[in-house]
Amino acid sequence: MSYQAYKTASSRTEDPRQTEYRLIGEVTRGLMEVKDAPKTEIRKKAAALDRNRRVWSAFAADCASDHNNLPESLRAGIISLSIFVSKETSSAMRGETDLDTLIDINRTIMQGLSPS
Repeated sequence: MSYQAYKTASSRTEDPRQTEYRLIGEVTRGLMEVKDAPKTEIRKKAAALDRNRRVWSAFAADCASDHNNLPESLRAGIISLSIFVSKETSSAMRGETDLDTLIDINRTIMQGLSPS
């Protein structure tokens, strides 16, 4: 079975919560892989950080939509967290902070999305 066929089948059986869990897991794994990368691997680190920021920006955009059914306070919290993630990402890109905070945030969100 090709990857595309698997991806299509997966998207038909996953609910949005599972999809978000899987996506955050993927970007978190990417951050963990480059966390202690040498400076010569700056492209990989930048790519992982950018992907994480884009995911959080998409979450914020979704929460800003009038069609989002989450409680307003939760939506506001996710938007605020997205803004923090963006700032923390910029600091990490400049080498002012490590990736631990971003990884911890993602792991905490994954715990909240976990079915068990």
